[in-house]
Amino acid sequence: MADNVHEFRPKTPDTEKITINLGFVDLGQVDLMVQEGFYSNRTDFIRTAIRNQLERHADVVKNSTARKSLDLGLRNYTRQDLEAARRAGEMLHINVLGLATIAQDVTPELARAAIASVSVLGALHATPAVKAALADRTR
Repeated sequence: MADNVHEFRPKTPDTEKITINLGFVDLGQVDLMVQEGFYSNRTDFIRTAIRNQLERHADVVKNSTARKSLDLGLRNYTRQDLEAARRAGEMLHINVLGLATIAQDVTPELARAAIASVSVLGALHATPAVKAALADRTR
């Protein structure tokens, strides 16, 4: 029965994995906070610390986002979006703070024909071929 189930759009991950290096004393203090029950695990501690810092500097982020004309959040670029830009003789400037996704069915040729520049603070999801085609246009 599961043979007739089709995924229309692949699920976008809610998070991006990063790696950090901490000194032994800092790591020990994090582990102590977890052991004492303040946080459920190291990841919970680190996420909370990051959110607190982002909240502390929210005005700077807001002003910089506006000044740099960044799209905030999730921005998906479909094949139809790129084809429409190409037909109109326009080149897209992708400026995203968050997650920018270029659809899986976008060819490297279409991406080069429709995208002038890519600047993503966060993560860019696209096929390896599209990323390679836009490498010289990515900041």
